[in-house]
Amino acid sequence: MKHFLRVLAQFCVFLYCKFLWRTFKFVVRKVTGRCELQRICYNNKPGARRTLKIESSLKFSKSELLQSAVNVHPDLVEKTIDSIMALKKINPDTNPQLGISLQASLLQIVGYRNLVVEVEKLRREPYDCENLEHEEMLLKLWKTLRPESPLSGRISKQWCEIGFQGNDPKTDFRGMGLLGLYNLLYFAEHDKATALQVLHDSLQPKHSVPV
Repeated sequence: MKHFLRVLAQFCVFLYCKFLWRTFKFVVRKVTGRCELQRICYNNKPGARRTLKIESSLKFSKSELLQSAVNVHPDLVEKTIDSIMALKKINPDTNPQLGISLQASLLQIVGYRNLVVEVEKLRREPYDCENLEHEEMLLKLWKTLRPESPLSGRISKQWCEIGFQGNDPKTDFRGMGLLGLYNLLYFAEHDKATALQVLHDSLQPKHSVPV
């Protein structure tokens, strides 16, 4: 019985999304004279909530142009908005605020998606001890957290003093790749007091948790 109810609920959701929702949007547009994107922009204040609604509207549109809008290059955002306005038959002269709102939201959407790609790229890039840039970042982390304690060597038990688990810190970047090193270095450089406090707490016997 539970399985039947679950299947029935899924079917109802599918029916709603596939037919009833599109019919509802069509009726609302006829009544208000505004498409969904217009209603979102005019009825919501600027911010994450409005941007998320615009992203959802674009992603689940039946128009390929609108679906692809969330993946355009930042340099093509203005052109894409012009195409959207033309597709929706919206006069930009009588709706100037719509173009501005769409541009702001679309730049946020595209920027966020590009950021996710870059972050994932860093996460997948392994630490390479033969890479001079990687090594310099690692040594910079040590000097930032232990400026008065010279490092005896690249392979040293001293690394445990700043939270690494062994003599060679590169082994601690297996899961997060270079992203882990970037995060640690950024934290140490931009909020050194907090980073040192976290490091101090992590080295206490009652905590004993690697940074």
